[in-house]
Amino acid sequence: MKPRALISDIYHTLLEIGPPPADAGERWETLWEDLLADPARLTLEEFAAECEKIIAREHDSAIGIGVQNPEIYWPAVAKEGLPELVRLAEKECDEFLYQHAQLQRTARLMPGAAEVLGKLQETRVVLGLASNCQPYTLRELDAALATAKLGRAVFKPALCFFSFAAGFSKPNPHAFRFLRAQIQVCGILPAETLFVGDRLVNDLEPARLHGFQTWQLTTTPPSDGQAGGDWSVLGMRLTARVAL
Repeated sequence: MKPRALISDIYHTLLEIGPPPADAGERWETLWEDLLADPARLTLEEFAAECEKIIAREHDSAIGIGVQNPEIYWPAVAKEGLPELVRLAEKECDEFLYQHAQLQRTARLMPGAAEVLGKLQETRVVLGLASNCQPYTLRELDAALATAKLGRAVFKPALCFFSFAAGFSKPNPHAFRFLRAQIQVCGILPAETLFVGDRLVNDLEPARLHGFQTWQLTTTPPSDGQAGGDWSVLGMRLTARVAL
């Protein structure tokens, strides 16, 4: 069955993730001095260690009240781990956290993704997103899409699940139940929806349980014999006169 909607994961699916910049430590010190107007009090590694303790505490608290796959809100964690951020204006704080994220890795649009998204938009296939992510992720995605002269407006807001805004993350079944309900509100059946992701446990298996078609985004043959391949292969399958 040809899909009328496509919902995609972001990291390792729409965005290809590479290693952090070699001079991340030096950039961290410059970022601190530029936005906080003081020499760096913590190294990049020390800041990460402080935040990991806060994240562990928050996860334990959420699990204690029955939340499966809890998610934190990174700006709140970062402000607790680095109290100096509180004195920044919201825009400046957002910029600090975005620049900090760029020190963890590099991100670019996955090869072939732009062409497929563009063709699907032209044929009026409804597009959505489902990602375990943080606010800076959306800026990363915006920057990557801009290189292909696309924008996040190609994705229908009602079909977007972002873990930081929900308080829980995939593979929590509520994430997929939410997407299933929103798809039906759009007049589309789950069986007419293709979920694209790279991970079996987080993406594909729970998507199948909720009635979606699935595609494993991979450069090698799919690990479970299901439909899969890179974006170029998916694009060819979507335009072919055969079912996925």
